[in-house]
Amino acid sequence: MTVRPDQEHDRQAYFRANLIRIIILLSIWAFVSFGCGIFLAPWLNQWYLPGTGYPLGFWFAQQGSIYVFVILIFIYVVMMKRLDRRYGVSEDE
Repeated sequence: MTVRPDQEHDRQAYFRANLIRIIILLSIWAFVSFGCGIFLAPWLNQWYLPGTGYPLGFWFAQQGSIYVFVILIFIYVVMMKRLDRRYGVSEDE
């Protein structure tokens, strides 16, 4: 199969855009997991999660990073659907 130059450019642009999204989302997750859950936990522990009495740093270490990761998965799905439509590789068509 021969790939036209414009198709190759589109493939590279699509891959680059996807990679940028992955890096951004994983950076957010790393900040929440390691930053808020480990490094900033002592500072965050001065506040408590409303209605629970748990220190905020402890909550991020135990639950928050998991919730953020699941939310980021849904954000990634939405972002990829938009990217797929922009490059004409949508599965909906």
